Amino acid sequence: MSVHKVYVLDTNIILHNSNFIKELCDGGNNIIVIPETVLIELEDFKKNFTELGYQARSFARMLASCKVEEVDTQEPYRVVKMRHGDDVIIHLFSKTLYTSDIDSQFINESNDKRIIEVASGAQEYYPEYKVIFLSLDVYARMFGLFYNVTVESLREDRSDVPEFEFVKQLTIDSSLFNSLEKKVITEIDPEYTSDNYSYEFVSEDGNSAHAIISPGGLIHMLNEELDFRGLEVKPINLKQKFFMKALLSNMYDIHVIDARAGSGKTLMAFVAAMRLVSKGSYEKIVYVRNSIESVDKGADIGYLSGNDEKFRIYNMALYDTLEFIAKKKMKKRENPQEPQIAIEKKVADLITKYNIEKLWPGEARGRTLSNAIVIMDEWQNSSNNTTQLILSRLDNNCKAIIIGSNRQIDNMYLNRFNNGLTSLLKQTKKEQSHISMFAIELDKSVRGKFSHFADEIFGDVQQSK
Repeated sequence: MSVHKVYVLDTNIILHNSNFIKELCDGGNNIIVIPETVLIELEDFKKNFTELGYQARSFARMLASCKVEEVDTQEPYRVVKMRHGDDVIIHLFSKTLYTSDIDSQFINESNDKRIIEVASGAQEYYPEYKVIFLSLDVYARMFGLFYNVTVESLREDRSDVPEFEFVKQLTIDSSLFNSLEKKVITEIDPEYTSDNYSYEFVSEDGNSAHAIISPGGLIHMLNEELDFRGLEVKPINLKQKFFMKALLSNMYDIHVIDARAGSGKTLMAFVAAMRLVSKGSYEKIVYVRNSIESVDKGADIGYLSGNDEKFRIYNMALYDTLEFIAKKKMKKRENPQEPQIAIEKKVADLITKYNIEKLWPGEARGRTLSNAIVIMDEWQNSSNNTTQLILSRLDNNCKAIIIGSNRQIDNMYLNRFNNGLTSLLKQTKKEQSHISMFAIELDKSVRGKFSHFADEIFGDVQQSK
């Protein structure tokens, strides 16, 4: 079997998705080289209670199951040649002497340079093969160019993000508006596609009507008086109404929402979820939010003591949402002398009444979630692996609501091309045979002028990442 390429992996490639190694090996045609500096960095990440820690431990399990075939100690390199199954070849690679000094003040730069030295040495060690250094870090790739090393990012790092038309506007005669309910959409729109989840019907005389489309292609008209009756918090713009109508109709298994900051996505999700639990459609609400890796090291989840304290900073959005709902539900006579105590009691009552649970992705492995509405928040900061992990925990009696904003990606190992939210958004363009999906983009901020201003000014910067 001939080997075509040698891939030297940076640490961030493994932390992004350790399962990508098998694809890189191409059935055993290519070799994966892991520099010793990468092993050292991964050892540190193994201790973290984050997704990065999970990826590091996953790779460690892969190494533990490898069979060592040869140890080459010829100067100036030391190479441990391993095989995982029949189609994954991994070589652990070190040098007996590095030209890069370890500088404790610039440890990341020192590590990058040592990894690049291995990539450069690999060109000498594997003279017959094309050596490629893979890294998500543009600076590391630039160091590679200084050493005349071929550098690449992940192929999935710049995969295409399709254009979405979740809400379609269609001009029809207004005399048809009253007869649209439960009609098959293709009778009205022969060009309907599966990703046209909502419709705005307009007429030349200036009238309009609105509807969502069921998984079977039936039209379900929006009736604000009936659809949102009794809700303490009601949707206030058209796309919020589509979103809430879809949730309350309970016709879909998965809802995928790409929404700008302050658009009310989490609030709408919880209000609808509470209504569905009250109706007996589900028993509980499970709130999942991944940790974010761009916080200062001192506030990183792995450095905080105690589970409640570790996850408190990631659940503040949940408590803000519950507090807002609690205030709406409170009556004026409830403890007016001590309003904050009354609010806290009402939040506690909501958590008990609707069986609201908080789930960190690291706790999900081995669990089965049943008869639950699972809200996966800020999902632009979660990888495909984490998305698979959570969704695979849900049984057939669950509903998943995935919400996030590709304008605000805080995970340094992800961008708008490769995160879990984008991957699910891509699936909404396809007809699904085993599961029903709904998707919408909430593009109006309702939080206030500051949120709108920040998103207008800085949102385009995030989109370009």
